[in-house]
Amino acid sequence: MKKLFSLALGALGLVAAGASVSSCGSKASTEAAATDSVKPRIVVAYVTASSDVMPDPQAMTHINYAFGHVNETFNGINVDNPDRLHKITALKEQNPDLKVVLSVGGWGSGRFSEMAADSLNRAGFVADCQRVIDEFNLDGVDIDWEYPTSSSAGISSSPDDIQNYNKLMRDIRAQIGEGKLLTLATPGNARYYDFPTILPYVDFVNIMSYDIGSVPYHQSPLYESEHTRLTADQALKAHLAAGVPKEKLTLGLPFYGRGFKEYPDYMDYKDLEVREGCKIVWDEKAQVPYIENSNGELVLGYNDPKSIEIKCKYILDNDLLGAMYWEYTCDNEQGDLRTIVTDYMMGQKGADYQNEKAAEEQK
Repeated sequence: MKKLFSLALGALGLVAAGASVSSCGSKASTEAAATDSVKPRIVVAYVTASSDVMPDPQAMTHINYAFGHVNETFNGINVDNPDRLHKITALKEQNPDLKVVLSVGGWGSGRFSEMAADSLNRAGFVADCQRVIDEFNLDGVDIDWEYPTSSSAGISSSPDDIQNYNKLMRDIRAQIGEGKLLTLATPGNARYYDFPTILPYVDFVNIMSYDIGSVPYHQSPLYESEHTRLTADQALKAHLAAGVPKEKLTLGLPFYGRGFKEYPDYMDYKDLEVREGCKIVWDEKAQVPYIENSNGELVLGYNDPKSIEIKCKYILDNDLLGAMYWEYTCDNEQGDLRTIVTDYMMGQKGADYQNEKAAEEQK
């Protein structure tokens, strides 16, 4: 990551050099103005406890380790596969700039409602956030409660969850201090959270702009088409409308597909195959591919290198904080998807794209 990050930072350094000639109205002034648009973005990669694959610590800025859970007594944290988490945080020896965060929760992970509602339970959980940060040499915690006031994942809920969530985030921030990260993952519809209240405590918000449709709809389209219910573009706009500033938002990218009939419900990108009687179709409106069966039905919605690149450019166009993806080991061995994200968020492709766009706007 240092090498790739330095490309963007180096480009930033050119701004000062270009400033001395910017008043001349020359080609140099245009180039300086273009360079001014370049800034490094973050890449948040979810890495699961169940895998034994070690991620490349240069390929991202942040690792969200999945998962920790609210414990059975509602006052602490259980960490999945703690030995692996120690190995993940040890990657910071190879890349001291890497941030490793424990993500607590995930779909179907419960006991949040009971914990947050009780002041003693909440205090115990908050203290345990500090404990896991210290024990595992973490850079913070990511709260992935899916979702306050909702029992759709088979977990308990209460009408008071949102108010109690506000207290939880306030208390975690007070405990861990300003030097550690506090983030959260949110659904595409931007519901379930009182953003104006929690934003002072939160470093950034990861939009889960995937699983926002199921077959026969795309699971992560960028724009609307006849095959969409919710889109990544609509998810971003919903968060902006809810009061989250763009500089606190990452856009989620799926490294897997969701299927039906000829395909399983969940399929890693690395396992993708075109099965008998099926074919790949590109949805020009939605800017994503899908697999269609012999009856003309959408049977697998997914993202490929082309659609991931388009979304990375969208992140830059909208000046977001960066990209997030689920998850590292879903990609193929060559890293076809994650390499695109790294190159556009942290590397030369992103710098070139922003410079070219800024230069065009100056003409």
